[in-house]
Amino acid sequence: MNKQDFRIVFMGTPDFAVRILDELIQQAFNVVGVITAPDKPAGRGQQMNESAVKIYAVEKELNILQPTNLKDEAFIQELSDLKADLFVVVAFRMLPEVVWAMPPKGTINLHASILPNYRGAAPINWAVMNGEAQTGVTTFFIEKEIDTGKVIERSYVTIGENESVGELHDRLMELGAQVSASTVQKIMDGTAVGIDQLELAEGELKSAPKIFKPTCEIDWKQSVATVHNFVRGLSPYPAAWTTLTNSTKNETKTFKVFSAIKTDFTISDATTLKETKEGILFPCGDCYLLVSELQPEGKRRMNYKEFLAGNKIEEWKLV
Repeated sequence: MNKQDFRIVFMGTPDFAVRILDELIQQAFNVVGVITAPDKPAGRGQQMNESAVKIYAVEKELNILQPTNLKDEAFIQELSDLKADLFVVVAFRMLPEVVWAMPPKGTINLHASILPNYRGAAPINWAVMNGEAQTGVTTFFIEKEIDTGKVIERSYVTIGENESVGELHDRLMELGAQVSASTVQKIMDGTAVGIDQLELAEGELKSAPKIFKPTCEIDWKQSVATVHNFVRGLSPYPAAWTTLTNSTKNETKTFKVFSAIKTDFTISDATTLKETKEGILFPCGDCYLLVSELQPEGKRRMNYKEFLAGNKIEEWKLV
């Protein structure tokens, strides 16, 4: 079978998914339909906001479907009429069986971890937050239980000691594009082999649940290594945060922390911050964390020099 005869429907929403769709288009696969989230009002003006995948699909003049209900009979019929051989899903939403079981060659998903580890909504964040030395991407066939289907391909990358989740996201996006295209080619050629995830499991499995704002608060009583991983695992989004109090102004504000590195400087006071030429020292459970980029409540993101230009560090303390 050639690429034009092999019909693909792609499902995705954010930028991460765009790069995978673009790779399929670049490699001349026949994408007969693109399913993405409905437009939603956003911002102060409540203007309609289109998903990154829709913007790309419009630019490439691809056939776009934006169902509100994935079980809607009209949508199911429209999807069926596309006569796709394969569905490719990247960063979309949970599919009902009537959808994922439709194409004869199955439905595959790209997940940004080495499955079966880090199943869930935030695999890249949790890998960094847990201080992993490596992670990667996995393609697998979708089945009833989320992220549990048979694995087709896995590809690894090393995580840098100071690498943020944003930087790792972009590298995994590129890797994911190559692995996804490779997997689609294997399925088209009839050479893809699915391996049960239980056969790949080693030790206790780690999960990657959705991250909420309250769980992004920094616990400064933890070791500097733990706090450092926490900060870079949430940078730039949704961002780790903390609360500082200003003794002079008698006010308390939240601060987001974006960039930091570990130090081996022993702390002298568990609440007092210190100014250095390289950044602001925040005391952790054992040593200081050197913070170089932060965002005070109600202000823009800034480097430490900009913050110190308008603030006396001795006035601020950890709550």
